[in-house]
Amino acid sequence: MTTEPSTPNKSEPFRSGFVNIIGRPNAGKSTLLNALVGERMSIITHKPQTTRHRIIGILTGENFQIVFSDTPGYVRDPAYKMHKAMNRFVEGTLDDADLLLLVFDLTEELEDSNPLLAMLAPAEAPVLLVLNKKDLVKEQRVEDVLNWWAKRIKITGHFAISALKNENTAELLQKITEYLPEGPAYYPTDQLTDRPERFFVSEIIREKIFLLYDDEVPYSCEVGIESFQESATNAGEPIARIRASIFVLRETQKAILLGKGGVAIKKLGTAARMAIERFLQTKVFLELTVKVRSNWRDDERSLQYFGYK
Repeated sequence: MTTEPSTPNKSEPFRSGFVNIIGRPNAGKSTLLNALVGERMSIITHKPQTTRHRIIGILTGENFQIVFSDTPGYVRDPAYKMHKAMNRFVEGTLDDADLLLLVFDLTEELEDSNPLLAMLAPAEAPVLLVLNKKDLVKEQRVEDVLNWWAKRIKITGHFAISALKNENTAELLQKITEYLPEGPAYYPTDQLTDRPERFFVSEIIREKIFLLYDDEVPYSCEVGIESFQESATNAGEPIARIRASIFVLRETQKAILLGKGGVAIKKLGTAARMAIERFLQTKVFLELTVKVRSNWRDDERSLQYFGYK
C-alpha cells in the first residue's frame, strides 16, 4: 500500500517513533488508527474482538514518521490459545513503544479488575490516555473517567475524542508528534503498512462474515488465502484471481455459512469481492470455500498458519 511521498522541511528536525494503541475490546482502537492514518487499515464492526492481529499503519509527514500499531482488545479471561496469542500481541507493545495510546470507551464501566492496569504498571513509555466516544456522554463523565485513571496509572496527558466522527483527532495527532524522538524514517515515505495485500484481503472477508452472520459463527471463523494471482481478462483488463478458504469449527457452522442452496455464501462472496475491488483498485474473481477444522483456536499448527505465531 502506498501514498504520495512528502518532501521534508529541512528547517525542522525530523522525528520518528513507534506509537502503540492498546485498550479493551471494542474501545475504538481500529477506528482511531484509520482516522489518524487517513486510510482504512483495520477492519471495523460493532462486535468486540474483531481485531485479532497487530497491524502496522505508517503515517509520514514533512517532518515526521509515526509507526502506529493497532492491537487486539486485551482479553480478560482468555479461553483459547488464540486469545492468549492476541494478548501477547498487546503485551509486546510495551517493549518497542515510544508512546502508548491507551484508548478507553467512555461508555464502558470503570473496573479495578481491568487487566490493563496491571499490564501498564511496568510500562516505561509515556502513556497518553485517549477517552473515546465523547459524543455519547456528558462532560462530567469525561472528568470522572480521567480522574479515575490518573489515580491508578501514570499518564502524561489525555484527549477526549470521537474517533468515529473525527472529533479532536487532528489535535491528538499534533500532540503525538511532540512525543516523537528525533531520528530518521524507519520506512520509505510512500509505505503505509508492513502487511501484504493478501493479509488485508483475508481481513476484508472476515469483516464481511462479522457483518453478515450472527451469534458465535464469526468468532468461530478464520480465513486463509490459498492463492492470489494477478492476471488479465480476455479483454486484456487486469484482474486479481483469489481463492480463499473459510475455516469453521463444526459442520453446523459450515451449513450456516453456506445457507440454503448456497444463498448465504453467495451474498458473502459478493460483498467481499466488491470491498476487495475497492481496496485493490482492480477487478477481482473471488472463490470461497468453507472447511471444517475442529479446535483450530487451540491448535498450534493452525494458529501458526493463520499468523498468530
